[in-house]
Amino acid sequence: MFKVLLVEDEEMIRKGLRFTFDWVGADCVVVGEAENGEDGLRQIQALRPDIVIVDVNMPLMDGITMIERSLDEAACSYIILSGYDEFRLAKEAIRLGVTEYLLKPLEQEQLLAALNRAKSQVEMKRHYTAMKTAETSAGESLQASVVKLPGKSSRYVSKMIQYVQEHYAEKIGIKDLVEKLEVSATYLNQKFKSETTYTFNDFLNRYRIQKAMELLQRSDEKVYAIAVDVGYKDYKYFIAIFKKYAGCTPSYYQENFGRGAKESDDTKG
Repeated sequence: MFKVLLVEDEEMIRKGLRFTFDWVGADCVVVGEAENGEDGLRQIQALRPDIVIVDVNMPLMDGITMIERSLDEAACSYIILSGYDEFRLAKEAIRLGVTEYLLKPLEQEQLLAALNRAKSQVEMKRHYTAMKTAETSAGESLQASVVKLPGKSSRYVSKMIQYVQEHYAEKIGIKDLVEKLEVSATYLNQKFKSETTYTFNDFLNRYRIQKAMELLQRSDEKVYAIAVDVGYKDYKYFIAIFKKYAGCTPSYYQENFGRGAKESDDTKG
């Protein structure tokens, strides 16, 4: 379940949110409350919530300031509540990457929709963090949670992994390795699965999607061209495989985590 922190100075609104909304039905749990931005910042540091629902206007520290100061503390998604339909505040919220800017009084359906979007953002942030912090192996490029290389592997499996790394952009299959290693496909598949937990085809797809994600982050190249670059001639099949392993479409990934998204954030800042 997703952990939610409520930061709202009006107790009636804060308690109303906590006790009248179906949090369990939304796959969430409220882990704490705060009545001002300073307390909210402390609880973000202590509780590490996934989603923070925060009022804009509060004593001691307003919601925007709290969000700014908490950005380095935790990878939360934020939903702002406000009784004021102010464009300046909405613009500032967007600059900070806030998921939603909702006006009071809040409708249950609005909150549920905002939570669903926030949960999607949390998942993407987790995935992005995993990509950035994953360890390198044998001098290879960064490996995300999509595919993990074994710490140690036999000669055959090492050769299979190396072959994928060197030829993933080409049309390859286990039969190529049968000829190259002079061992049966059955033996290679069993050996590979026992040491990596992946089938050979699963590993190949995961590795290709990993490479596609790296290209989508740093390149403005069209998605269909990137599909070809990583070994997929069938564009629709590439989309399906990418969604299977990354949890979103490649265009969504590029839009939210690519170079264009970063440049847009810099412009807004």
